[in-house]
Amino acid sequence: MEMTIENILVSFRHIAVVGLSDKPERPSNAVARYMMQHGYSIYPVNPVISEVFGLPSHASLSSMPPEIRNRVEIVNIFRASSEVPPIVEEAIATGAKAIWMQLGVAHEAAAVKARQAGLAVIENRCIAIEHKKLFG
Repeated sequence: MEMTIENILVSFRHIAVVGLSDKPERPSNAVARYMMQHGYSIYPVNPVISEVFGLPSHASLSSMPPEIRNRVEIVNIFRASSEVPPIVEEAIATGAKAIWMQLGVAHEAAAVKARQAGLAVIENRCIAIEHKKLFG
């Protein structure tokens, strides 16, 4: 069964945001802030910052401590499409349930691999816009 956007947003509350910026004007920052305001737990993944929103930033999904990594359900990707495959590999290895590629991000081969591993996959859509559409 393929999970719908609504199923994903209702079922999963823990989001690793890969490429999360500490700059408030960046889309990744605004989107993560919106999701936090709507009850989601955010886990920043960005090797060049130490923290954002008072939360520690991790260099990668696999570098997260197990007690954090094991909570991640959605891997929300704010990186260039060409950088998606290794992120998907890590998401599969860490037991994530869904891959969410933000607006402008898509990678067909990585999406196929994620689906074959049992993950739900959303491409080229903004998680915050989809949340607003469904839940106001």
